Amino acid sequence: AGGTVVIALLGLLVINMPFMDGLAAGTILAVLMVLGGAVTLLPAMLGFAGHAIDRLRIPGLTPRHASAAAPARGGFWYRWSLTVQRHPWTCGAAALAVLVTAAIPLFSMRQAFSDAGNAPVTLTTRQAYDMLSDGFGPGFNGPLVIAAKLPGPGAAATLDGLATRIRGTADVASVTPPALDAAGDAGVIIVYPTTSPQAAQTADLVTTLRMRVIPQATAGRGVTAYVGGETAAGIDTADYLASRLPWVLGAIIVLAVILLTVAFRSILVPLKAAAMNLLSIGAAYGAIVAVYQWGWLSAVFGVSRPGPIDPWIPLMMFAIVFGLSMDYEVFLVSRMQERWLATHDNSTSVAEGLAATARVITAAAGIMVCVFASFVINDPLHVLNVFGLGLAFAVFIDATVVRMVLVPSIMQLLGDANWWLPGFLRRALSEVHVTEQGTSTLV
Repeated sequence: AGGTVVIALLGLLVINMPFMDGLAAGTILAVLMVLGGAVTLLPAMLGFAGHAIDRLRIPGLTPRHASAAAPARGGFWYRWSLTVQRHPWTCGAAALAVLVTAAIPLFSMRQAFSDAGNAPVTLTTRQAYDMLSDGFGPGFNGPLVIAAKLPGPGAAATLDGLATRIRGTADVASVTPPALDAAGDAGVIIVYPTTSPQAAQTADLVTTLRMRVIPQATAGRGVTAYVGGETAAGIDTADYLASRLPWVLGAIIVLAVILLTVAFRSILVPLKAAAMNLLSIGAAYGAIVAVYQWGWLSAVFGVSRPGPIDPWIPLMMFAIVFGLSMDYEVFLVSRMQERWLATHDNSTSVAEGLAATARVITAAAGIMVCVFASFVINDPLHVLNVFGLGLAFAVFIDATVVRMVLVPSIMQLLGDANWWLPGFLRRALSEVHVTEQGTSTLV
């Protein structure tokens, strides 16, 4: 389970940006330290505590004890699993409909860096943003800097002509007169758009200046001009991060499928796990688009102004949620496989595996949902609100609709094919097996 989280985070290195590399490295180190503590410090502490670990109990919540040899039958989750297995097509279709419906807003996601206009109105940065926007127009908060390299002072007229062309361009509010350095070989023009830094029209304006206006005004005159500044840099970074998202998704999915194939010695189980995780993440993407880009339930979540989705959020969300989802998949399927090895009865394995792990999965998911939801409730930063809601919704939908309904439905429909592995792969993985506790080890 820890390996799947590390693999998911390693996918962030595909982006090839220093700040994302730092995020990935820091998170991977944290996961490895937790894993080290779980297999060394935790057993030692339990050994010191002995039977005293159960001395203090909450009345009415005494845990039931079950083993793989004699799994506990009955109870809510066992009955629930039998219900799902009796109606796999209906339950699976209903779960799939929920996930697909939740993911629909994903297809209108616009990735761009948000600006101070999305911050709470109580922050002074938001108040200053609104004052500038009201007094000088929203584009005053995100000027574009045109930096020009001139062959000499005589090229100043070309720069004047460029400024004139820019003034006549759509979505331009105002343009400052060109300013030259002392040597006369460099100049700068400040362009104020009519729209805010995060607006799609501002991104279109940057493209128009680079692809049409500047080349036409400087052609054959020896002048080279670039569109820069914080706003243009943000647009470029957003485009780059958005273009890397498919590569990150592909790298993480391929590595995770390979790991699960080795662990569970199955083809369909890893492929199913990857597909289920994509569905849950797609639903989470849809949720953040509906709330923070479309403005649905804005009063409930304290959204002061809808806007685009910061491009680093889908990347980080995918890495984290994919790792957590694979955790739940490992918990669930390892117990199912354990019962399959003991009984070779797929229906019994699915029912008993779900009954044995459902409480652990829902409890772990509940903790994670509370942690991520705290970002939405207590943090004034817009980006963390979006990040927190996306993670909380993803974990919730994954631990309920996906793991408790869709996965057992599909595994019931696939039957014994769940545990099929081609002969050549079985021979290649002959030295790797899954123990009765569901842990991948070498023999």
